[in-house]
Amino acid sequence: MDGISSSFDYRKGWSINPAAKPGDIDAKAPFIDNGTEKFDPAQYYDKGWMAQEWEKLWTKAWLIACPSSDVREEGDFATFEIGNENIVVVRGDDGTVRAFYNVCPHRGNRLVHTAIGSLSNGFACSFHSWKFKLDGSLKSITDRETFRPEVVCHNPGLSAVRCEELAGLVFISMNPDAPDLRGWLGPVADHLESYQIDKMHVVRQVRSEWAANWKVGVDAFYEVYHLHAVHPETQGVMEDYFVQYDLFPNGMSRMCIPFYRPSPRVPDQLGVNEGLKMMMPDAALDPAGFTGTAQEVRIAAQKAKRERAERLGLGYEKLTDAQLTDSFAYGLFPNVQIGCHPEGVFLMRFIPHPQDPERFFYDITILFRPVGAVAEAAGNYDVPAWMGLPEGTDISGRVRPDCVHVPLGEPANLGLVLDQDSELLPVVQKGLRSRGFNGMLFGEQEQRLRHFHVELNRYMAGAPR
Repeated sequence: MDGISSSFDYRKGWSINPAAKPGDIDAKAPFIDNGTEKFDPAQYYDKGWMAQEWEKLWTKAWLIACPSSDVREEGDFATFEIGNENIVVVRGDDGTVRAFYNVCPHRGNRLVHTAIGSLSNGFACSFHSWKFKLDGSLKSITDRETFRPEVVCHNPGLSAVRCEELAGLVFISMNPDAPDLRGWLGPVADHLESYQIDKMHVVRQVRSEWAANWKVGVDAFYEVYHLHAVHPETQGVMEDYFVQYDLFPNGMSRMCIPFYRPSPRVPDQLGVNEGLKMMMPDAALDPAGFTGTAQEVRIAAQKAKRERAERLGLGYEKLTDAQLTDSFAYGLFPNVQIGCHPEGVFLMRFIPHPQDPERFFYDITILFRPVGAVAEAAGNYDVPAWMGLPEGTDISGRVRPDCVHVPLGEPANLGLVLDQDSELLPVVQKGLRSRGFNGMLFGEQEQRLRHFHVELNRYMAGAPR
């Protein structure tokens, strides 16, 4: 293959910016050796393992519940469902975001019955009209005089869930002893904040059910090693070999994938192919007037984006050139990948099915940062075309779109690349049950997967958190 070296030093890996200094956002992270262990394939289908995951992982880790834009104003709420729990996140009248189990302490009725909404007067149970303030404290009990004092003398409020807001995202944990969120995220916290996700809003959300374990989803999206085989149409516009893989503490990771240049697997490294021409308008480049080679498109796109940012006041000063064009895909343990771009982010959550270990929900949320009439007049600023928004999607932010739920077996219509994944993963799931399969043989292009599984095993072993 032209352009691919025959030698590889797994302790050094590849870097998108060899000149970056330690601490720079695009600097290669120090090597972490997670060994060469094979992992038991039963974890992908065993119901006993699934039950242990609930007790040792899902109820202990930090999880992303929603973007901050879903609870921007006082009384705004959003619900998050994981396993058999439903958690409501709400913005209080003091501006603080809190989370509670979505259950009335009286008889167990759900307090809110929609995924997103706004509460003008706090929570009111639809069963017996008990009322609660936005901070979860009890407001009133209907006919309180008919309750013996011993039953309600503790003024039962809502059961709180750990909740913290960071980088435009709301995190929850059912673990009251969960570590400090920023410390748990490590350097990833600062990296995410540089993208100003708090200024973005949701333009699309789809939750589709796939016939595979949630970890099969994580495994598939934590590497680009499979792109040449499963998604060959991507090779003209992005790297799938010289990718920077970084491992951070607590199971966090990322991969920095150069966009706007062909894969080294493509024979023609100079001709500007049709895929690059399609992506150029996203970077305010005119493909008809571009006279450079395919190898020069990425740098030209970086310059054009920076010039556009200065013209529109987008505040890209804290972003490196690589951040302007490349996909910085962060893995937030245990079940999230966020593809970060200055115009918007592509948030993926791999959510386990509550009963079946061989099914999961693939939840994608696309957030876009609008810049108002100035940008509209300037043109050439939009949601990147590769994110696959359906034609006619409202990106103004005036209305939060409903989540589209796609049942198992129905096409999710997520775009060619993601639809290819949705067809492949159920096939992988079946293969994991084969007597001929003895465990994953992870290469160094799959080091994020090994890092994830090592951290998962720590939780499953009951390591203190």
